[in-house]
Amino acid sequence: MTIKCVSALALACLTLLSTPSQAQGIRLKNGAQAPSAGRPMGSPSAATQASGPQAADYIVAVVNSEPITNNEVRVRTLRALQQFAQQGVTPPPEAELVSQVLERMISEKAQQQLAIEQGMKVEDSAVDQAFQNIARQNQMSPAELQRRMEADNISVKQMRDDLRNQILLSRLREREVEPRVKVTELEIDQLLLEQTARQSLAQQEINLAQVLIAVPDETSADTVSNLKALAERVAAQARAGIDFATLARDYSNGTDRARGGEMGLRAAELYPELFVLAVQGVPVNGIAGPIRSGAGFHVLKVIDRQSAKPAAMMVPQSRARHILLRTGPKLSEAAAIKLIQGYRQRIVSGGALFADLARDHSQDGSAKQGGDLGWVNPGQFVPEFEEVMNSLEPGQISEPVVSRFGVHLIQLMERREVPMSQRDQRELARNALREKKMEEAYVNWSKEVRDRAYVEMREAPL
Repeated sequence: MTIKCVSALALACLTLLSTPSQAQGIRLKNGAQAPSAGRPMGSPSAATQASGPQAADYIVAVVNSEPITNNEVRVRTLRALQQFAQQGVTPPPEAELVSQVLERMISEKAQQQLAIEQGMKVEDSAVDQAFQNIARQNQMSPAELQRRMEADNISVKQMRDDLRNQILLSRLREREVEPRVKVTELEIDQLLLEQTARQSLAQQEINLAQVLIAVPDETSADTVSNLKALAERVAAQARAGIDFATLARDYSNGTDRARGGEMGLRAAELYPELFVLAVQGVPVNGIAGPIRSGAGFHVLKVIDRQSAKPAAMMVPQSRARHILLRTGPKLSEAAAIKLIQGYRQRIVSGGALFADLARDHSQDGSAKQGGDLGWVNPGQFVPEFEEVMNSLEPGQISEPVVSRFGVHLIQLMERREVPMSQRDQRELARNALREKKMEEAYVNWSKEVRDRAYVEMREAPL
């Protein structure tokens, strides 16, 4: 069984070498051993090094007066090795991996210190929610997840500490990086044009014929020049109206010469990309080339071109309702969670209807509609809300969900797929561009934070 970790709000529990938007997981299985301070890494050389006096802990780096110890690096490196194994990916050499892990830890430490300097903190309720999300994704209750982790010797406290740190870093990145990212309407237009061109090409079927003037390996430069000149003469004759099939039978070295060079009607993606690019914009019966490949020089003729009717792009939509209690001086987060838990119990037991409680208690504009939020596309809600909503089955009611707006109780009502409107396509393109720019902005921001920190490298980690 794989214990999945929350992304979006908490980014990832026990995250390793990934970028902020990626999530990692830990695998629980019978007999699994959890990483702990002082345990050797999962490789023979590390295990050998860990035995004897060298297993003692020591400081490997100091970040603004806060230490990173050898054992901390070893634990993170072991988790990285476990993650590579789960994904079936060969890890980098051990020394390189340890160096990457240490650099990642230095960067995270500097970011954590910046968050604390700015007065940021993570409430226990946010960690509780992240833990509940992990349990829900693994089809367990939080209590069942905790028992399973304890049975497998995985520290629940360590997971909660890791979750708290990741939530803190997530909030810091949201505050610091998001304002740097701007997506223009011109960029959206350009992306949509590129997508349309790619889709049109993928949906196209073409029939090409070729004359191949082969160029054997280790051919001299003079011979290559002569063969190129021959291909150019063939192309000129084809453009002058000479029968292409005759030219293929007379000059081509291709296996299709007996068929007049014709290769057959097929999806464009089944042709070499070199051919497809060469005939873009060339009309039926038009000639392209000569073009050079590893086999030689090709002169191409477009025999036929057919475009399949593009399939409608579909978008999944969700319809949910919620009860929102806003937190503040008059209502603490803990008190709001307790009230929401009470509402949930009344609904589940049949003592009250969701819509009635929403009308009476919800503190947002959907209260009049019984909390109904209507049909929405992906990305319209804040990540912490949407992640929980997406994990629900129709009719299912969530546990209390904490977001920047307050505490929610969510019920998923329906799901459907509908054709994507032009507005939806633009929004999808906007989100894709924004995600790409966020990754780029994060890399730059992370480097800035790392460069501002005082880092003293001590003894190399083992």
